[in-house]
Amino acid sequence: MTAAPPRYVRTAVTPRMLGLLVVLLAIAAVCARLGVWQLDRAQQARADDDGAPAAAAVPLADVLAPQTTFTGVADGRLVTAAGRFAEDEVLVPGRELAGEPGYLVVTPFVVADSGATLAVVRGWVADPAAAAAAPPPAGDVTVEGVLQVGEAGGDDAGLPPGQVAAVSPAALVNRWGGPMYTGYLLLTGGDAVVAGLRPVPPPERSGGWDLQNLAYALQWWLFGAFAVLLWARLVRDEARRAAAEAPGEAPGESPAPDGAAERSG
Repeated sequence: MTAAPPRYVRTAVTPRMLGLLVVLLAIAAVCARLGVWQLDRAQQARADDDGAPAAAAVPLADVLAPQTTFTGVADGRLVTAAGRFAEDEVLVPGRELAGEPGYLVVTPFVVADSGATLAVVRGWVADPAAAAAAPPPAGDVTVEGVLQVGEAGGDDAGLPPGQVAAVSPAALVNRWGGPMYTGYLLLTGGDAVVAGLRPVPPPERSGGWDLQNLAYALQWWLFGAFAVLLWARLVRDEARRAAAEAPGEAPGESPAPDGAAERSG
């Protein structure tokens, strides 16, 4: 007579285990598709960074509100805002431009439609006297520039009056008062540009993969693999349980053919 299949196989092909396999394979397929979708998003983000043209300027209010968390939607966006510059301009020392040490010129700008203050980096100077010779325009103006996330606050101790360690809205609010925007603006255009200040170029975009989407893709694929492994684990446990209820038979062994026990006796 032909030997019966091992208990693992017989357990795996039971209706209950086959039904469970169908369900878990469907879950694994969904996880695999979601992983591919996240990978596509990561590739698209890379393509956007590598070759997409710069987006047109949008109103500041469309991407950032005062005293709200600075998000990726706002980071690097070209925006415009109407308002007027206020007093108490500050310099940030220790900033290089084209390898030359100097200062960022940071001026409070009161946005007309919100009344909140936006830190505007009007430009760069090699000497503090150059900033004093290039004051911001008076009256109502429109600024255009690239939004950047606020820097972490630094230690202002020991700096001369009128200088701060970082372009940190969280620290500048103690000096300028609130409400404030949580990011700052690198001025690139508008009628607020003045001679005597060198423009500060925005940081170059990485052009790399979106690591967050890659991580999500990996998670989905791991979930799918886990679904298949879960089925194998359940089959093994069920086979062992059945073997425990049938003394003398190991989990992977086939039951003895009919009459074998009698002949062995």
